[in-house]
Amino acid sequence: MVTRSISKAQSRKRMSRSYFQFAARLVSGSKCSISVVIWSLVGFLVMLHLYTLIPHINTHTKEIDINTSHDPIIRELEEIEEERIHMPPPRKRSPRAVKRKPKRPTTLIDEFLDESSPMRHVFFPSMKTAVDPRKDADNGSYYYFPGRIWLDTEGNPIQAHGGGILYDHRSSTYYWYGEYKDGPTYHAHKKGAARVDIIGVGCYSSKDLWSWKNEGIVLPAETHNASHDLHPSNVLERPKVIYNERTHKYVMWMHVDDTNYTRAHAGVAVGDRPAGPFRYLGSLRPHGCDSRDMTLFKDDDGAAYLIYSSFNNSELHVGRLTDDYLDLAGPASRILVDQHREAPALFKHRGTYYMITSGCTGWAPNAALAHAAESMMGPWETLGSPCIGGNEVYRVTTFFAQGTHVVPVAGVRGLFVFMADRWNPADLRDSRYVWLPLTVGGPADRPLDYGFGFPVWSRVSVYWHRRWRLPGRG
Repeated sequence: MVTRSISKAQSRKRMSRSYFQFAARLVSGSKCSISVVIWSLVGFLVMLHLYTLIPHINTHTKEIDINTSHDPIIRELEEIEEERIHMPPPRKRSPRAVKRKPKRPTTLIDEFLDESSPMRHVFFPSMKTAVDPRKDADNGSYYYFPGRIWLDTEGNPIQAHGGGILYDHRSSTYYWYGEYKDGPTYHAHKKGAARVDIIGVGCYSSKDLWSWKNEGIVLPAETHNASHDLHPSNVLERPKVIYNERTHKYVMWMHVDDTNYTRAHAGVAVGDRPAGPFRYLGSLRPHGCDSRDMTLFKDDDGAAYLIYSSFNNSELHVGRLTDDYLDLAGPASRILVDQHREAPALFKHRGTYYMITSGCTGWAPNAALAHAAESMMGPWETLGSPCIGGNEVYRVTTFFAQGTHVVPVAGVRGLFVFMADRWNPADLRDSRYVWLPLTVGGPADRPLDYGFGFPVWSRVSVYWHRRWRLPGRG
């Protein structure tokens, strides 16, 4: 017996075809009034809108559907948690400063960027509050604490910034790859951005997405060749890894650049095992264009895509990779043109592609936006801010963080983990991780309107929590 799976998009098309055929027959009839046709179309649009909001059960798997689950932890994750922060009193100013032009009031963002701020502990808590998987204190196991120091199984702070996660089905293990920034922060020149010399790509493994074992540096810097892409004086950012079933290779792409961010290349490396070592193959300008913040996305059919910011970060490009994932297979699709978005993080849900991006403000936080498309190559539509809870400043700064990856939670359909970095430009090695629950459902903030204004896309929601855990943990 063959069971055919019908997507929401296909169902919508069938409903649309039936209704418009019915309307056409009415129009052709001599006794039909125009008002009947109009009300028929309105009825169709109402039914279509309601249909998009009804959760559909996946009969082929045993996954929990987050929209119908009564799991108390799921309900807890979708609760809105407010964050009230009291600003410190104004700092004393010198008598000379008082005579000058009045200074604007200090904002919460100013306090975040000021390393001498008395509120520093709010954004970067001390080691005393670190998340330590070696301890199994009552009610503390498997909880995420966004912004706290996160230790590995050896008790050292995790160094996997700007990273991404690969779930290796062969070993049923998660692998977290990221920038290993355990070095001093400095400025290469007066106007240069804060940086850490390239050390390499760090890798950590886990069975539960919470307790992480350090697998070492799987792609190290090239210290003996000053002209090499991975020389310590250059830039290596946002490494992502996917597995190729055809070649049985693990393929890594990353942003490689010079100190001034003028080279703007994408680098490629391969490995035989998820924990490396990876062999660097070289770099290129994808489609002949500059490439900076980037990510990879592997679709259900095995097709893989490179998504990168280009044209001086004014737009994003999407390009399909060759079958071996080592090069580009065709022309790029230009998306979000003139919107100045970077740090793309993609995922797929019920046949629809979703993406979260950030603005372009260097190490400073800014507002995230969610986008959706029915095809990886676009067109992509903007849904609005995904951030819920905290307070207004938290939401417009993406909880003082920048997205880097979205992880599907195995066994819970519709629940994802939004991975973000809370950058500390004064000491980049002390940048923190902000992991939060992400769900898909309900009408979007900025819906793409078809006809009478009914939203087609579902809302992407990232919920702020000081402390949270995944269902089935603990």
